[in-house]
Amino acid sequence: MPFEQLGLRPELLRAVAAEGYTRPTPVQVRTVPAVLEGRDVLAGAQTGTGKTAAFTLPILQLLSRHGNRVRGPRALVLAPTRELAAQVSESVRTYGRNLRLSSTAVFGGVGIGPQIEKLRRGVDILVATPGRLLDHAGRGTVDLSRVEILVLDEADRMLDMGFIHDIRRIMKLLPQKRQNMLFSATYSEEIKRLADGILHNPEVIEVAQRNSAAETVTHVVHHVVRTRKRELLTHLIRERDLRQVLVFTRTKRGADALTRQLLQDGVSATAIHGNKTQSARTRALSDFKKGAVRTLVATDVASRGLDIDSLPHVVNYDMPDVAQDYVHRIGRTGRAGASGVALSLVSADERDLLTNIQRLLNRKLPVEEVSGFKHDHAEVSPQSGRRQGRGERSADFRSERSAKSRDNGSGGSWKPGKPGARGASGARGAKGAKGSGYSLSRTRRG
Repeated sequence: MPFEQLGLRPELLRAVAAEGYTRPTPVQVRTVPAVLEGRDVLAGAQTGTGKTAAFTLPILQLLSRHGNRVRGPRALVLAPTRELAAQVSESVRTYGRNLRLSSTAVFGGVGIGPQIEKLRRGVDILVATPGRLLDHAGRGTVDLSRVEILVLDEADRMLDMGFIHDIRRIMKLLPQKRQNMLFSATYSEEIKRLADGILHNPEVIEVAQRNSAAETVTHVVHHVVRTRKRELLTHLIRERDLRQVLVFTRTKRGADALTRQLLQDGVSATAIHGNKTQSARTRALSDFKKGAVRTLVATDVASRGLDIDSLPHVVNYDMPDVAQDYVHRIGRTGRAGASGVALSLVSADERDLLTNIQRLLNRKLPVEEVSGFKHDHAEVSPQSGRRQGRGERSADFRSERSAKSRDNGSGGSWKPGKPGARGASGARGAKGAKGSGYSLSRTRRG
């Protein structure tokens, strides 16, 4: 089905064509008509499926039917992190460039003054993180009483990060009569309760099995003694010539420490997490995208909304405490039909976490042993010097997720949909890990 059959106006079709897209993705085929009909939508799709355009295009069409007669926003998109908010805002500008609609994004980590000025001038579409939006509401610099369309993007992450109370406060500032959409990559009981309280007879859209990973991702598990994880990571990057690698650690301190160690090993690296300033996070992501550094070390929170074309490799340096986070992490690769590889460096104390992930995915992940890194079922605890058996966890590596860094621009929890496909449809095709030990098929959609 071509985009023309979705009922979009010519201005939007020209914008989509200018981005090189010719055919909509499955989530777009089902979501766009439902939104244009005025239906509420509950959408579950894997990351990289074109979700951002699935709600951006119909919102632009609906709002363009009537000129903006009010200064307050008519569409509100809530996103868990600064990066995702910025990416969604960019998509709104990209697809709406031929329309006379205004938009802006507000999030923490940057000065509030310029945001206030833009809001005073009036916007049709507002993209925001919950914390910063409530800051503006408290200052009286934003009026949400005329919002016609509400979108909760990456709702699962917003719940995980403790934004449920902020979301409820924001709901009280909105008119009761409005169109609502919830998008996420995974489902949970919390998401179901949230959806039941917001959506009215929604169109339920699922383009993949719930809580599943993209079929285009190759999973590889490397069992390794914890104290040799960094050594193994450096070995894999060098020996297999991995050119672009997104590495996940459990803590901010761990991300900084690993970055320093990789630099000492001669591997170019930079870190991105909630303690970094917005300018530092933007610079780190830009350097990684353009190839100035080959390794980006990130925490789960900071990774939300990272939009990296054809990212070939994701590494779980620390296994996630929550199995659903594995789906979110590896969703950075294998996007929009492209191929990718997800590597997991699993120490003895993380085997239960691996079991939980395999149970969620309903599959056993393949194990590959790397020469020179044969693992042992018992390890030496860095704190005590004694053997550390299965089921024991070093305190240095316990999750910081309970802290749930608010950061005025982080958050999110719910479970269907992708974190904003970079465009409307079609994959650019994976660049592939040339010379690596992991095979990447090259796929391309029209």
